[in-house]
Parts: sequence; C-alpha cells; structure tokens
Amino acid sequence: MVWKLLCNDCVRISACLFINLKASCIFSDGKNFQTYRRSNMEETRYLADTKEPAIKREEILFLPDDNFNGNNVCIVTGAGTGIGRATAIAAAANNLMTVGLDIDEAEGNITQKMAREMGGQMIFIKTDLTRDDEIETAIGEATKLGSIKYLANIAGIQHIDSVDNFPMEKYDHMQALMLRAPFYLSKLCIAHMKKSSDGIGVIGHMASVHAHISTRNKAVYNITKFGLRALSQSISAEGEGRIRSYTVSTGFVKTPLALNQIPAQAEQRGISPEEVVRDIMMGSSRMKEMMSPIEVGNLFVFGFSRFAKYLIGGDLLFDGGMVLTY
Repeated sequence: MVWKLLCNDCVRISACLFINLKASCIFSDGKNFQTYRRSNMEETRYLADTKEPAIKREEILFLPDDNFNGNNVCIVTGAGTGIGRATAIAAAANNLMTVGLDIDEAEGNITQKMAREMGGQMIFIKTDLTRDDEIETAIGEATKLGSIKYLANIAGIQHIDSVDNFPMEKYDHMQALMLRAPFYLSKLCIAHMKKSSDGIGVIGHMASVHAHISTRNKAVYNITKFGLRALSQSISAEGEGRIRSYTVSTGFVKTPLALNQIPAQAEQRGISPEEVVRDIMMGSSRMKEMMSPIEVGNLFVFGFSRFAKYLIGGDLLFDGGMVLTY
C-alpha cells in the first residue's frame, strides 16, 4: 500500500517536473520552448509572404459610379504582372473598357484572359513604354474603344546599386520607363480627356514609400518615385479640378518585382528568406504582412471613382506605418 502511494506520488512529481521542464526548457540557440514554438509559427507566416497571391473576385472593390461603364476607357501600364495586372482586372471588373500595356506579351495576354473570366472587358496591347511611337500607337488604339477617362501609370523596374556604382544605362532605362513614359502618356491622355463630353479625367501614378523617404542603394528608384508625386501635383495644378491626378504609395507588395529580390538579399545577408521579409522589408512597418496586389489595385479604383473627387494632387499612403510612425 505504501509502495503504491509512493509510486503515485512519483508519477505526479514526474509529470510536474516534465511540464515545468517543457515550459522552461532552453534550446542550444538560447530560446525556450514557447519562444521556439512562436518562432516556428512566425517562420510559417513569413514563408507565405514570399508567394504572390491569386486574385479573387471577392477581394475586388466594386464602386457605384456612373462613369464606370464600357464607353469609358481605362489605360493601365505594367499590366502583365503584379500591381498593374491587379489594377487592370479591378478596373475591368468595375465595367470600364480596360486597355493593358506591357512589354511582356505572354503575361499581358494572361491578364486579359483573367479579366474577361471575371466578366470584364479588357484589351491587351504589347507596348515598349520607352518608345514614343509605340506609346502613340497604343493611345490611338485605345481611342477606338471609347473615351479615354482614366490612366494608371504603374510599370516599373528596380536596380540595386550605390550612386557611385550605378550604371548610367540602367539610370537612363529607369528614367525612360518610370518617369518619361508616365509624363508622355499623361500628356497624350489629357488632350483626349479635355475633348471628352464632360472634359473630366483622372490619372493615377504608382509611387511608393520611396516617394517619401530615401533608402540606400535605390537612388534612381527614389528619384523616379519622388518625380511621380511632382508630376501628379503638376497635372492637378493645371487641371482646374476637372483633370485630377494622385499617387499611391505603399510599402512592399507581393509582386514579382519585390519577391524576386528576396533570395538575393537572403544570400547577400546570410539570413533566411523569411528573415528578409520580417526584418528587412517589414522591419519598420507596424503591419508585418506584405500587401497583396489587388489591395493596391483597389486603391486605384477608389482614386478613379466619384468618391475621391477631392483627391487632387494627393497621395494615398498605405504603408503600414513605415513613413509616419517610429
């Protein structure tokens, strides 16, 4: 009987010791059990952040607007992937005759197919935005489809290098694609907007947190994004409230442009891809999850709509607090 009681006590003591040991167990990397489990859960969450999400109809912002109809044309650059693709699909889903421009014909045709599968009208035109003649041809084709009312300048590329090492051919290409092309497209579209029945039009530009703050090794990207804000404000200053322009500034978004940087940064820094997302990309953000392309596309839809009539030269800063909170 005594032996049985002792055994039961031993079992209870052992169980308590095991529970306490589990709670306070220290691993070789200095983490206790709870920290280790939480770390693994975070790694899983950030792993999901390194993949581009699919675009679902239920995630699209639908707004009632009389100007959102098939007689009005919305031109979207960079429509082959990422934010440009999402914006083109969202515009088409909101009943606009959407014209997508991109140099990648295969991806552009996929976007066109996706937009049509969601019930929208979209035409893709392969366009090299660094060539004026191709821009002029694309605008000419767009005018055959309806009245040009909306333009989304989204196309962009990235090159990481310090100012003293930056190749000038890369500088020229980025300036041509990300600043000169938006200016020329705006110039051509404004002329058509003014000739429309009501003389109204809206031009949105894809800026960035890099239109507010400058980070190292991204000098030309910073320059072009600051430049787009100046372009937007200049258009708005001349638009007399009838031709509006605005910018959209976000942090990192789950696009090929952002996601393709992750493996190289991980290798360069000697850390995991998940740590790149958590500590480098999202380190200054209050939100620890990258935005999806359709969330940004929805901002363009809002900016185009009647609900944004006072958005004149303004910037839609959706960055998870990166710029304004420290």
